[in-house]
Amino acid sequence: MSDYSQSYSTLVAGSPADCFAVLTDFEAYPEWSSPITECRVLERYPDGLGRRVAFALDMKLKTIRYVLEYTYDPPHGARWRMVDGDVKDVQGSYTFTPADGPTKAMCTQAIDIGFWIPGFLRSTFEKKALQDSVEEFRRAVESRARG
Repeated sequence: MSDYSQSYSTLVAGSPADCFAVLTDFEAYPEWSSPITECRVLERYPDGLGRRVAFALDMKLKTIRYVLEYTYDPPHGARWRMVDGDVKDVQGSYTFTPADGPTKAMCTQAIDIGFWIPGFLRSTFEKKALQDSVEEFRRAVESRARG
């Protein structure tokens, strides 16, 4: 696994349950996450939550495909790890914590793309990508919570 992990958090105008609902609605990801062009649940747990989920991301020069396996702590968050794909490894988590009104949503992710990129370029790119992803998630939760 990558020795480089990024975290980003934001306050969301919604409950942990609102956040969890958007996180687990994989089929809707292409509607609100700009790089995701495809998201399909391949396998579900008995309770209906997605266990293995296939993603396709448009990275401009190349489409990246991978399958993540999820475990859950409803409605407080989820963890994921890559089980197949075009990159070497992906691991991450989302946690949702009530924060005196809004919910603090924190995403932590480590990606090993399988080839060397200078550290400063890699950290800048990963930090921006994670921040953009969490902010798109926040907007999706707030839009759904408003109804």
